[in-house]
Amino acid sequence: MKRSWNTLSQNSNGLYAVADFERAAYRLVSEQVLYASDARSRVAYHLIEDYFADFVAALEPLGIRLERNAHYRYVVALPSHGEGVPVTLDETLALLVLRQRYDKAMRQGLIEDHGEVVVELPDLQEAWQSMTGRPLPDIGSLRTLARSLKRWGVGRLVESDDDPQPFHLRVRPAIVDIVGEHWLQRLDQHNRDGGADDASADEPSNAGQDNMEDNDATA
Repeated sequence: MKRSWNTLSQNSNGLYAVADFERAAYRLVSEQVLYASDARSRVAYHLIEDYFADFVAALEPLGIRLERNAHYRYVVALPSHGEGVPVTLDETLALLVLRQRYDKAMRQGLIEDHGEVVVELPDLQEAWQSMTGRPLPDIGSLRTLARSLKRWGVGRLVESDDDPQPFHLRVRPAIVDIVGEHWLQRLDQHNRDGGADDASADEPSNAGQDNMEDNDATA
């Protein structure tokens, strides 16, 4: 670590306390992705942005590397080691399908503000069946999946009051960093195995050791 939190606090002329640095580091590690566009993450994001090299140095001994996307303004923590917590097959498939939808939107120039991509339920159903050979989970299960996506910083659910669809999903840009080539290989394995259920996939927040950007899609 280049400088201690105490030194950084003193150098900030009272702008930040030691606890501010501690809380920001904890949130980054526990939440994995912090977006400047999110009101509850904005303060922590700006603190980390201002002292990025110091946070990189502080987390490196823990086997965590930081990536910062200046264009869409988010920072993501990617562990280099660890097996992670098992997730369900549907969670794995959801990540892979939404990554594919993000890739397609990138190629078509359909990226919205803050780098998000809207995925309507009919599009999700078509892509899910095409990619996985399985039916789309029911609405209740999709809501549960959306909570996992939100926790991992790669997606969020938006309710639709005036639309025949109950909601749509917004895929967030950090999915590029979280869902890399190793996840795409899991889909290939799933298809080769005939779609057998398995829950052996690592949770994104602990699977950063294999994260590799898909340069063909940068998503």
